[in-house]
Order: sequence, then C-alpha cells, then structure tokens
Amino acid sequence: MTLRLSRRRFLAAASATGAGMLGNLATPYLSRAADRPVITHGVQSGDIAVDGGVVWARTDRPAQMMVEIATTESFKNARVLPPINALPESDFTAKLLVDNLPAGQTIFYRVKFRDLAHSGVVGEAVTGRFRTAPADRRDVSFVWGGDVAGQGWGINPDDGGMFTFETMRKHQPDFLIHSGDTIYADGPITSEVKLPDGTVWKNLTVEEKAKVAETLDEFRAAHKYNFLDKNLRAFNAEVPIFVQWDDHEVMNNWSISKEIPEVYKVRDIRLLAARAAQAFHEMYPLRESIVEPGRVYRTISYGPHLDVFMLDERSYRGGNGENLQTSYGPDSYFIGPEQLAWLKRGLLASKATWKVIASDMPLSILVYDDAPHKKGSEAIAQGDGPARGRELEIADLLRFIKTAGIVNTVWLTADVHYAAAHYYNPDKAQFQDFEPFWEFVSGPFHAGSFGPGELDNTFGPELKFVKGPGADHQNLSPKSGMQFFGHVQIAGDTGQMTVTLRDRADVALWSTTLDPKSV
Repeated sequence: MTLRLSRRRFLAAASATGAGMLGNLATPYLSRAADRPVITHGVQSGDIAVDGGVVWARTDRPAQMMVEIATTESFKNARVLPPINALPESDFTAKLLVDNLPAGQTIFYRVKFRDLAHSGVVGEAVTGRFRTAPADRRDVSFVWGGDVAGQGWGINPDDGGMFTFETMRKHQPDFLIHSGDTIYADGPITSEVKLPDGTVWKNLTVEEKAKVAETLDEFRAAHKYNFLDKNLRAFNAEVPIFVQWDDHEVMNNWSISKEIPEVYKVRDIRLLAARAAQAFHEMYPLRESIVEPGRVYRTISYGPHLDVFMLDERSYRGGNGENLQTSYGPDSYFIGPEQLAWLKRGLLASKATWKVIASDMPLSILVYDDAPHKKGSEAIAQGDGPARGRELEIADLLRFIKTAGIVNTVWLTADVHYAAAHYYNPDKAQFQDFEPFWEFVSGPFHAGSFGPGELDNTFGPELKFVKGPGADHQNLSPKSGMQFFGHVQIAGDTGQMTVTLRDRADVALWSTTLDPKSV
C-alpha cells in the first residue's frame, strides 16, 4: 500500500505520533484524523412516494456514503443501509433510493462519508428528514416555483441570501415542485451590481461563475454555487424536492436550433446540453429511469389525493422557429409524441383526486425566442387564433382529457418571473374542445423580476390575478421584494385544493379554493 501525504497531513501525523510511525499501517487513520471526508453542500431528499424516496449528498474525495434512517429524531433502532460510492466521475455526489418505509411517516436520515482509501476515516454526520406520502386521506401541503440566481442576482448576505427558501421552509410543506431554471448556467455572477437607487448589490462569488458554463465542471459549479446559501441548505434538509429543468440549466432559450452566442467557445448545442444534463442529474435527488437514462419526465404519486406529472418541455422540442404549422410534426414538438402518450396513459390511470401537471413553461403567455424583436417561439403560445405549431400538442391533450372524462387537472408553472392565476374557459377560446381548468404561475425564487407578459386567446385564459414589476421596471433585484412562490394545500377530509400565491415576505397575495369534481 502506498501512502500519499500532503504537507498538512504529514505535519499532523508527525506532531501527533512522531515521524518514526509513518510506516505503521495504523498511521493513515491517525494522520487523517483532522482531515476527514466532509459533506460539502448539505443533504437533500427527493421524489418521495408512499414507501420511500431518494437521499443525496456530496463529499470532497472518493468515499462511501453511509446512510442511516429512523422514525425518531434520536435514531433509536436506526436502520443502516448499504454504503454506496461517491467518485470523481460523479463529482463526488451520491444518491441512494431508500425504500420499504412506512407510509405517512416522518423519516429522519443521517449521512456521513467513509474515505475509500482509508476505511477508518469517517466524516461528521449531517441529518435531514422527509415525510413519506400518505396511504390515507390526510392533509397534503406543498410549494412550487422556479428561477434561482438569475440575471446576475446571486447570494447577497447583506440582503439575507436566498431567503424565499426560508419563508417556504416555515410552512413545513411536504415537498417542493421546482419548475426549472434551477441555475443560470449562462448568467455570470459578478461581485457587485449597482442598483438604480445608487446602492450596491454585493454577491458571494466563485471563480467558475465568472463566465458562462461550458465545461462539465462549470455546469456542476453553477449548481454548487446555489448550495452555498444557508437558507437553501436548511430548506433542502427538511423539504424534499421534485425537480425538473428548463432552459437556463444549459443556456437561454436553448433548442436544437439555438444559435450559440460568440461568448461561448463550445459551438455544439448538443454537447453543451449533454454536459448540462449530466450535472443536473448528479446534483439533484430525482429517481433515475432505467428505461431512458437521463429522463426527467416522471409521475410521483403522493397519496390518494395527489398525483404529480413532472414534464420535460426542453429535451424533445423542435427548433424555436415561428411554429405556425397547422399540422402536427417534428417542427411543432414541445413535449414530443412519446412523452405525450405517457402523460395521457398516466392521467387516464390516475385514481388520485387531483392530477397536477408540473409544466416548466406556461401555456398561454407569449414568450419569444428573440424577445426584443418579438420573433420566434420559445414557449407554447403562438399568438391569438386557432391552435398552431406547439399548441397542437396542447389542443390534442386537452381534447383527450375531456373525452376520457378525466377530472381535476391543475397546471403549475414558473419561468416568466412573476405571479399569476389563469382560468381557462372554453367559451372564451378559439380552440374550445376542452373542459375548464386552472393554471397557476409563480417565481422567481431568487432572480430578476419581469413581466407581466401577453396572453394569447387560443385556449381562452382569463387573467384572475397577476403581480409583476410592470413594463417600466424590468429585471428588479430580489431586494425589490417581487420574489414569489405558490403554496398548495389539499384538505384530507374534503379533498378541496387551496392555492395561494405568496411573496418572499410571506404575504398572501391571492388565493382560491377549488372543489374536486367526481367522475
């Protein structure tokens, strides 16, 4: 066995035991006593169902992640799970599917790492918790939104950091639906940003965020940057995440037709997306598909009252062109035929009271690929008129939901950096073959505030509430207070769903209660 000692480790060993003991096999343990594996970015759990979920952590070296779980905070009668490796190939991240757990139970977990090269060297433990989905009809509570560290607004300790996460944590939700833009890989973080009032926003900075992300390590660093925030780490330790991705995990408005800006040295959008996807899957505790490795879309069943359908509206779309086709084909794909068929099957099979469709982009807000010139289609909406281009998929889905007699579908989204509530009324629509439904918009969690945007009339959205900075005040800093999240509560006894839109100060801006329909 060859022992490699840094100067720091050598001096620690020499002072503790004497240089003559360096050849002793017990020395690695002694010499590394002050240099144990550490958990670098907190712990996370995710994709929680009735019988379990995923636990995640990252360390600083090749090591084994060791997890204990218990139903009490004292960890009495804890269950020790088989260790798994954290290697350089995954940037020392590891995630473990924890199953065979009791339903509706608060589960406490404890994570620590054991050095792979020196099995006697074990780091300090970090604890977290989550609650498994109920088997009975108990109350369910969750939050949703998206958009973190966008437009150069990073972690500002003087402003309390990303404290929308602390505001959400205080509600003790069962989970978070993160609607995407988990990072802004295309958005450098500088040390200071001058505000219109003459004051200065001061960011915590890291070297990798000084430029756009192109290498795998730079994409990883963008995720790890967010985990430096104390509010986010505290939230992650207590609230499971159901995560999806959107464009800024790669670059703004990316699709297969994306023209890469000159600031990038890497000129291949598929290569950038592949690196971004690897980093995304490494950094979050989502259940991985064995059917299609790297798949983001999935169903998460959270008890009798709720099924969540997590969409991926980025990986299977066609190019961001004008998308005015009147017949369905590859150019008008948004979620794509396979994902659309999966969603239809899942909705049809669902026995849950509510079917939440987690969409990383809104249905009827106009989002242009080239915003200054109002050209190209980045989202679904194509402008007033009958269903065209990407709207054809939505029209087909809404018609299917009506024909199949599927009830209680609700759409949740983010992306546009303001809060809104839309009621879709077929009587007001150009395409009318659907039953009325709601779409709720929230975010940003911690990014620039924008909007409101224009609505198109294809599916008849009625604007019931909106709050944003207005046309004359775009890209407001988080300090402005226009950071938003949504809170959903489902009553166990009646099945009623109450949706509340809140700001980062926890002010309830607007709320509605929906009565479930029976089949």
